[in-house]
Parts: sequence; C-alpha cells; structure tokens
Amino acid sequence: MNPKAKRTLTWMAVGAATWSCESPQQRLETDYFRDVTATHVPYDPEAHILEVAFADVDGDGDLDVIAALEADENRLYLNDGSGKLTWKKDIFKAAKHDSEHVRVADFDGDGQLDVVFVAEDDQTHEYYLGNGDGSFRDVSDRLPGMSEGNGLDVGDVNGDGLPDIVVGNSGAAGQNFLWINDPARPGFFIDRTLESLPQVNDATQSIKLADLNADGHLDMVVANEVPPNRLLLNDGKGLFTELAEYLELPEPLETREALVFDVDGDDDPDIVFANITSNAGEWDKNPRACVLINGGQARFRDETAQRMPAYEFSTYSAREMDFDHDGHLDLLLSAVAVPGFKEEQLRAYRNNGKGHFSDVTAEVVPQSVVGRNWNITIGDLNGDGITDAFVGGWASQGRLLLGKSRKQ
Repeated sequence: MNPKAKRTLTWMAVGAATWSCESPQQRLETDYFRDVTATHVPYDPEAHILEVAFADVDGDGDLDVIAALEADENRLYLNDGSGKLTWKKDIFKAAKHDSEHVRVADFDGDGQLDVVFVAEDDQTHEYYLGNGDGSFRDVSDRLPGMSEGNGLDVGDVNGDGLPDIVVGNSGAAGQNFLWINDPARPGFFIDRTLESLPQVNDATQSIKLADLNADGHLDMVVANEVPPNRLLLNDGKGLFTELAEYLELPEPLETREALVFDVDGDDDPDIVFANITSNAGEWDKNPRACVLINGGQARFRDETAQRMPAYEFSTYSAREMDFDHDGHLDLLLSAVAVPGFKEEQLRAYRNNGKGHFSDVTAEVVPQSVVGRNWNITIGDLNGDGITDAFVGGWASQGRLLLGKSRKQ
C-alpha cells in the first residue's frame, strides 16, 4: 500500500511559511476546526500513522486513540478527557511491524473492547483482548492466518450477534479472508474464506461492511489497487456473492478507501471511492473521488462528473463528516501530490444536501494541516458534543483538529 522506496524522505516542518501575512491563530483555526496538535498530540514528525481507531479502552468515559504504524510499534494514546493525548508505552508488541489498519470490537463478549491490526509487508497481524483498564493481552495466535493485509473491517456478517473479521489482501496470494467468530468460543475465529467469498486475487486496499440493499444483512464493498472494485451481497448467513452488474465503474481506478453513506439525502447508502493516480509513481489513473449513487436495491450508478469537482491530488484516505452541522455529510480527503509524493493540505468538500460537492478547503481546513495525509478518523475526543478529526500521515506529524460549532 505504501511507497516503500520513499522511506528516506524526511519530514519538512509545516507552518514555516514566514512570508504569510496570516497570524498564527489564523493558520491554526477556522470557523470549523482548531488545530491543537502542538498541545494535544505527542510530537513525532516522522511517524507513519496509517490508521487510528477511537475507543474508550480504560473505562474513564472518553475516547482514546489506538494507532496502527508502519515500521514502528503500534501505539495507545490515552485521552485525559479534553482531547490531550499521552502515549502509554509497552502496551502492544515491542516489534516494528508494517501495520496498515486497526479495528476495535468486543470480540470475546466480556464487555471489554479488543483490538485487531493487520500488517502488509511483514505479514504479521496482531490481536489483543482488552482488560478494561487500558491494558491488553496478546492472543495473536488465535488468528487463522497471516497475509499481506491492506484492508480490514469488522461486523456481524452471519447474524449470530458476534463481530466477525474481513481482511483485504494483496500480493501474490491476495485472496481476501473471512473469519467468523466462533459461537462456541467467542474471541476465536473460524476461517470461512473458501466457502463464503469469491476466490479471486483482488489486491484489495479497503473493505467496507454495510447493509446496501436494506435486507438487514451486512454486505461488502471491496476497493482494489488493481481494477475492478467489487460489490458483494450477503445472504444473511455470511455467504457473499458478487453482483458486478450492480456497480457501474466506467473507468479503471486505483482505489485506497471505500466509504458508504447517504450522499444524496434519499435515505439509502451510496458509495464514494477515494483514489490515487499511482502509488508514488508517474501519472496513471484518474485520482478524483468516484461517487456512485444507489438507485435502489444496491444498484449503483456512477455520477462523479456532475457531483465531484475535478482535481489532481491523490487520496489515500477519506472520511464522511458533517463539518458544517447542516445535517448533510460532507467529505474530508487526505491529499498527496503524485507524481512526487509531496505534502499537501487536507481537503474539505461540502455537500449541498443533494449530493453535490464543492471544494471549501480554504474556508474549513486550518492552513497548518499540511503533510502526507493518510488516515482520517472522526469522533468527539474532548467531550463537547462536536465531532473532531485525527489525521494520520506518512512520515508526517499526526494532527488533531477539534471541531467547532458555527456559533463559536
């Protein structure tokens, strides 16, 4: 997933544009977000934070941050309740794996949140059961297999009330995995890949579980590095069948993330694919986010041209978020300049309520939020009832943006 040949790139300090006439406060704050990175996030400007998950793992009532890192130990940042994060060390394995994704769920049914990571290059996935006090015990040996993992999601796919795991894989043996939580031994998993998933090497980068056809079962959107992306419908027992004709894809995409949410306000789920032109190589495919509108019963039409402005930056991550508090989900897009793999500002696109997006980056995103932006995770970290955003990066400082109400 990552441009390994670029490891020698060094982080360039952001906010060093001394020519700007903007005040430091203007650079750090807009009407929508306040960048509190300097005071709230441990300093590590060369970290490769590829994904984070928010979860209250120590039982104090606020959301903590669990980070999956490339070429470093995975991390737990404890929240003091105001959004200020402290790195609690020696929680996960003291090994520098190539972790790409992280998910949190109560896998063993004991009421405590557990954590699963998947890794790419070194193919070392990790699985931890939570103790409820911010500590974990390593049970990685319970995972049915290892792989070149680049996608991950969790959810109850067979209707037994237990969270299951889907892993998106790439590489020579890129068959995706489906691991069903064992009802006889919750927290252990049964490999149902052969029986329940299409047998295909997809070079998957993202997997999203969501009920796409309103039948009460979690279906699957598979976003791939090598086209095409795929739509799989669930029979309710965890058997997934591809319906390629339901997913209109008029041009080949190199997709890095799939989002599923109601784009056009008609109360059914639509799909947005976040794309790159190439993985830090030359210009190749169109990187503009692809917007697919659900016409009913999970039949998706490509309406990108009329709904999403054209742009040329590559997007390794995206997140839906109502940053202007108007009741419609907008988009935050990570941005990296490719060719060149250069730092860019995080991008914001406003939804007009009918699924048409406009670039409002200058209005919404603080000027300080520049980097090789990667993951975007949202949630209320400071307990004020307003959604915040943590932005990970590749060889870039992880950043925390506290959300603001329009009245602030």
